[in-house]
Amino acid sequence: MRIPSLAALVIAAASLTACASVNEAVSGPQLNPMGYPAQLVPQQQVYAPTPPAASANSLWRSGAKAFFKDQRARNVGDILTVQVDIDDKAQTQNTTARSRESDYNASIPKVFGLESSLGKILPSEYNASNGLSTNGSANFSGSGSVNRAEKISLTIAAVVTGVLPNGNLIVQGSQEVRTNREVRELTVSGIVRPEDISSANTVRHAQMAEARISYGGRGDVTRMQAAPVTQNLMEKFSPF
Repeated sequence: MRIPSLAALVIAAASLTACASVNEAVSGPQLNPMGYPAQLVPQQQVYAPTPPAASANSLWRSGAKAFFKDQRARNVGDILTVQVDIDDKAQTQNTTARSRESDYNASIPKVFGLESSLGKILPSEYNASNGLSTNGSANFSGSGSVNRAEKISLTIAAVVTGVLPNGNLIVQGSQEVRTNREVRELTVSGIVRPEDISSANTVRHAQMAEARISYGGRGDVTRMQAAPVTQNLMEKFSPF
């Protein structure tokens, strides 16, 4: 009874995926629902009641967590700004050439005293004095070059999802922007030292350890720019 149930679940999942793909092709890609990063606990934020407004002559600012406390992110759930400013260029060129030739000859004049019998069994061209002879040659040449330039300048708000034993912060952030039928996605994650967070509660991507930055999209433009799946598979697994 489990096999038909499993098959039904697979068919249902495939049908839902197909419907989602058809809906995206007709209506364009949809934004993902807003939510906390998966590593953040608790999953739902508990909102505190709004504090009463201070008087006009008070030094207390409404909504402030503390009067003398540093407002930079330091605890799980705090938000900080990550500045992504990438301007990299790379240019390399390699050339490889290989050539090899081999020649091997060996004679077998006696084979356990059966050389005369071998002459009767084997064709008349058999010559015991030239029993083994091999030769071969191989040539290979290849060249490659890389000329790449990347420039990205973005700002994204990230959430502290964890605090390491030494005090370093694990931050993650994501952002989606939809323009017509194209969704641009930006995700960033990494480990930040509290000392590297500026007084404006910002940190540069170059100060993040284990940084993982992704900037891409999904929609009509991305789909047209991508090669077909069959072509990608043939290029990846073709032995030629």
